[in-house]
Amino acid sequence: MTKRILLYAALAAGALISVFPYLLVVLTALKTQAQLSSTPPWLPGWPPTTDNLAKMLGGDFPRYVLNTALMTALLTAGQLVFTTFAAYAFARLRFKGREILFWLYVATMMVPSAVTMIPLFLIMRELDLVNTWYGLLAPYILGTPYGIFLMRQFFKSLPSGLEEAARIDGAGSMTILLRVLLPLCRPALGTLAIITVISSWNSFLWPLIITSGDDTRVITVAIATLKDGIGVDYHLMMAGSLIALAPMVAVFIFFQKHIVRSVVLTGLK
Repeated sequence: MTKRILLYAALAAGALISVFPYLLVVLTALKTQAQLSSTPPWLPGWPPTTDNLAKMLGGDFPRYVLNTALMTALLTAGQLVFTTFAAYAFARLRFKGREILFWLYVATMMVPSAVTMIPLFLIMRELDLVNTWYGLLAPYILGTPYGIFLMRQFFKSLPSGLEEAARIDGAGSMTILLRVLLPLCRPALGTLAIITVISSWNSFLWPLIITSGDDTRVITVAIATLKDGIGVDYHLMMAGSLIALAPMVAVFIFFQKHIVRSVVLTGLK
């Protein structure tokens, strides 16, 4: 009984530490400027106010939310399509230098993303793609090393007899991929989609570097711009953060089974 009590106490403490930042976001977003300075951060302001949320939703912030949703949708679609084709080629097609090319590509995961930001920006500047949707999407829409590695490993785990039987029946590589293997890859595709949605929605550094106008500004950059040289409007920043959190919370509520399955899949593979 003592061990059980200690275990649940440790779990409760860990849960509290994990949830506490989100609780602060909600509490701060529902406070006025006066309540923010007169009330401890962990206590709610009374009476709570929704003026901060109304102010954020009444300006340009909804446009930034739509920009983020569009960017996330395009990146997710591109990742699923191009990553699947690349992973199938690396897993099933035989060509000279396949393994060397694959492991050289996967080795780029060891390079921190901050190292490639300046070269990427210089490339986009030379192509005149700065502050455009093309520049925002181009570096990541064609797939990532992690996504290709994940899908390749899943393709290699499928029985080769399925492909051989399809080839005996006269099916080509495209038919085998689309009609035989792809329906079996739904768990891996769901995992890749969830990972891409979360990473794209939370993307900050590259959108901050490549975009500067309202037409391409995403929600993370918009929240960061609420901090000026004089001070920080914490109640407005937290209101924006709460709006940004809401879609991800909704995604978790509706797809929690798939998210748990994705964690298991990536952990085992």
